[in-house]
Amino acid sequence: MTAIEIRKVTAHIGAQVTGVDIGKPLDEETVTALRDALNTHKALVFDDVDLDDAGQQAFARHFGALTTAHPTVPAVEGAPNVLPVDSERGRANHWHTDVTFVLNPPQASTLRSITIPPYGGETLIANAAAAYRDLPEPLRALADTLWAEHTNDYDYAVPDEAVDEEQARQRAQFTSITYRTAHPVVRVHPLTGERGLFIGGFAQRIVGLSTGESRKLLDLFQSYVTRPENILRWRWSPNQLVLFDNRITQHYAIDNYDGLPRRLNRVTVAGDVPVGIEGKESYSIAGDASHYTPVAAAA
Repeated sequence: MTAIEIRKVTAHIGAQVTGVDIGKPLDEETVTALRDALNTHKALVFDDVDLDDAGQQAFARHFGALTTAHPTVPAVEGAPNVLPVDSERGRANHWHTDVTFVLNPPQASTLRSITIPPYGGETLIANAAAAYRDLPEPLRALADTLWAEHTNDYDYAVPDEAVDEEQARQRAQFTSITYRTAHPVVRVHPLTGERGLFIGGFAQRIVGLSTGESRKLLDLFQSYVTRPENILRWRWSPNQLVLFDNRITQHYAIDNYDGLPRRLNRVTVAGDVPVGIEGKESYSIAGDASHYTPVAAAA
């Protein structure tokens, strides 16, 4: 195994990794070391990577089977596992965990810098386990009992009259198959046993509550996720890759670059079905995502 060095970026989330060339096949010891670092730091940054789409996919496969690019959004041409996160195709400037509207969301996501604006365009990544630990005991006890319905047909918080023709087309494509899945508000990480708030922008309603009641509770829990102390704010450079644990983080792409070109390529690793603190698994309400992702074992 190469001499891997892990340097923390903030107290609660994020580390930079050096001493490993992720453009080459990795031995089992190296993969184990990276997995351990991911479990601890939730997000890992690799600088000066020499990767194309095929290399990014090969790296991500060290952690498990890949999903296709997205359940409804087209992939990069000729690379069905690669999603272009391109400012020209929309901007994900809302807090979310990737694809939580399906039964088994990805366990991990990789983002690779392709086109970086000269300023702005940072990605925020939040530690949902730290957020859970920050909750006062009465709120933790309440969260432990709750389930939330996640859907891709969510409230964009943009009035219809403010959506232009291209944005309307993109929205229609994103919701071309409606998905609804109930997940525990508190998810138990299958490897670390940590509890994390499993909510974000696709969580639209608390099961058993009205929309208004749900919004108040979700906003309250979300305010702990987005505390500055729990967030890594990553300013992209050329030839970087960020790997983050999608089971216990949220992220947000800041739209602060004046409409300049910005593109990252995303490859995600198939995940397991979330489990709450009582051992109950998430359940699907609508939408079949079998074309998008296999159901992975909890690893």
